[in-house]
Amino acid sequence: MTVDLAYQYLFTGALTVMAVLIGIILIRSIIGPRIIDRILCINMIGTLVICTIAILSQMLDESYLTDIAIIYAMLSFLTVLILASVYIRRLNLTDEDEGMKAGEQPPGVQAFGAQDVSLGQTKETQASVPAAGSLQQDKNSRETVPQREVPHD
Repeated sequence: MTVDLAYQYLFTGALTVMAVLIGIILIRSIIGPRIIDRILCINMIGTLVICTIAILSQMLDESYLTDIAIIYAMLSFLTVLILASVYIRRLNLTDEDEGMKAGEQPPGVQAFGAQDVSLGQTKETQASVPAAGSLQQDKNSRETVPQREVPHD
């Protein structure tokens, strides 16, 4: 057995495993009970396709396939970002429709001013950020505006 034949078997086996995994993940994305499961499955399928293109690039000794894999990685990343932002907007709109008060965060979402000090924020910068309860929803638009304080005489 030569080294080239061993690589051929290795690449063929890896492509077979990738194809089986893509099929399993595709089934999971179809039956996924939540939207977040489907978004993660799309991300995983994109990653496996990138790996498949890279293996084909090495197997066929075609360097342009590496460029295609890099471009596909960028497109896959942007796709997941767009899907996640649409999901977050949809989650926020359904929370507003269900009667959440202005400034109240849905369960599992951290308030803007409540980040950890370990993330580089000091107590001074945390104090300068308005709390989530001090924001008021404008009825004519979907923008959140800070409340104005009334001066005391």
